[in-house]
Amino acid sequence: MVIHMRKVISTPNAPAAIGPYSQAILCGNMLYTSGQIPLDPATGTVVGEDIRAQAEQVMKNLSAVLTAGGSSFENAVKTTCFLADMGDFAAFNEVYATYFTTGPARSCVAVKTLPKGVLVEVEVVALAE
Repeated sequence: MVIHMRKVISTPNAPAAIGPYSQAILCGNMLYTSGQIPLDPATGTVVGEDIRAQAEQVMKNLSAVLTAGGSSFENAVKTTCFLADMGDFAAFNEVYATYFTTGPARSCVAVKTLPKGVLVEVEVVALAE
């Protein structure tokens, strides 16, 4: 059995965890991010009122976590996307497609509510270098 090192990834360039979890975990060469919501890392306040603005902030937060973990959007292998309203699917996809250009596997579901009443949350599994 191969045992891989487990490392907690944390960066001040993304919102601090608002619960008992890490921003990401690096295990071997795989990086598992926690879901990112559209919070300003400096203030903890929600950024944007529509899906496009919120999705852009989520991507900024994910970029910071991926970078801190030695990865990038290009190395993503799987994403899970949570939307408060499936009516936002097309607009969300427009923003998503500008960041995830390599076509990782993805699940996208609508949920009843998200933390702080936001419209979107995204988590990523990526290869790390």
